[in-house]
Amino acid sequence: MSHTAHIRSHRKPRRSASTLAMRAGVAGGVLSTLAVAGASGSANAAEPVTQTLELPTLTADLAAQAAQSADATQQAASNYQLQAERDAAAAKAAKQAKADLAEAKQKAAEAKKKAQEAARKDAAARASRSAERTTLSTTASTGTATGSDTTSTSTSTATGSDTTSTSTSTATGSAAAVISFVKAQVGKAYVSGATGPSAYDCSGLVQTAFKQIGISLPRVSQDQSTAGTQVGLSNLQPGDILYWGSAGSAYHVGVYVGDGMFVGAQNPSTGVVERPLSYDPPTGAVRVL
Repeated sequence: MSHTAHIRSHRKPRRSASTLAMRAGVAGGVLSTLAVAGASGSANAAEPVTQTLELPTLTADLAAQAAQSADATQQAASNYQLQAERDAAAAKAAKQAKADLAEAKQKAAEAKKKAQEAARKDAAARASRSAERTTLSTTASTGTATGSDTTSTSTSTATGSDTTSTSTSTATGSAAAVISFVKAQVGKAYVSGATGPSAYDCSGLVQTAFKQIGISLPRVSQDQSTAGTQVGLSNLQPGDILYWGSAGSAYHVGVYVGDGMFVGAQNPSTGVVERPLSYDPPTGAVRVL
């Protein structure tokens, strides 16, 4: 045995080619794997970065657009509702205006009709007054009264050329009852269509007065103006019915109470009054007693 046999050699032992090849293959595989993994990792790492940068931007834009679209839709809906409300209000106002106009036209027509009627009556009254302008108080005292219900006396004293005459007229019987009744109503109110006891219109007063003595007269002045015998205004007797206007179309009546006076329900302002014939000269008269 050599004396150097137990001494280790400083040279590295030889490795076989197969071992080296295997190690090289392993190392290559590992490197390849790492390279692939690295590449894959780099790709994977790069992709999330790209998505992280882009997705928030896309999401924000879409959200803004959606918000704008929602605002626009809401605004449009509000505009439609406002317009609908305005249209409804305009339609309602137009309908009310139409109704108001119709009512105003109707009231105007009624007022015009009343004014025309008042003008007609006033014209008739003026015409009758101008046609019959007489002083009936004088003619009544100088006229001759006849009839069973009226007593007329006249006395005359002559001394030389001087003559004094007096004339009096006193109603009796049914005429006195009519006159007493109408005079008792003086001061009461005038109400169109009323026949007493607290208010009258002109024909209502005349009708009620004659009803007290059992005489039934028509209700309206037109008919009352033809209810008896026509008499001249110069030949009146107490109890005669006076009328204004034409016989058969008279618009007012009263009762002659003697001494040139009459009683009538004149109008809402005066009510039932006693007045001289000169206050409002009548057109004619009828006698029913």
